[in-house]
Amino acid sequence: MAGSNGRQKTARDMILSLGIIGIAAALIYVFIPHDDSAPDIKRVDYRVELLTARRAAAYPVAAPEGLSKSWKATSVRFDGANFDAWHLGFHAPGGQYVQIEQSTQKASEFIDDASQGASATKTTQRINGETWTRYTGGRYDALVLPGKSSTTVVAGTGSFKQLTEMAQALKTS
Repeated sequence: MAGSNGRQKTARDMILSLGIIGIAAALIYVFIPHDDSAPDIKRVDYRVELLTARRAAAYPVAAPEGLSKSWKATSVRFDGANFDAWHLGFHAPGGQYVQIEQSTQKASEFIDDASQGASATKTTQRINGETWTRYTGGRYDALVLPGKSSTTVVAGTGSFKQLTEMAQALKTS
């Protein structure tokens, strides 16, 4: 019988210890400040990279003009050594993501990468006098404009309305 009293103390001590740890964790949670809001996404200035890309690329590099301030540029890069690849990413209104991708890479490979696996649909739309093809089914939906020397893809998690708004805003000079 002497052994059962020791087991009861051990179990009781363990329960008390867990209770104290729980109380300490609750106090830390209540008194240590924490922010559950979405992080502030930093706006990037892409003008220098755009000028560099327009000088170096073998095709007319596109960037938007006239979008509202609610469109926030978040990423930019130009890789002249890798098919003159141009990327410009935006945090769109409503928290969605929209990107412009251009490259001289083989169109089928480039579109698959830029849209993250989307496939062409039979739906096309005229934007600024050019015929764009809708792609769906990948991680991103996309609008694709094949060109003679490059392919332009406007893709992202945004709606086709947002993708179209971006495509309408694209200018090459």
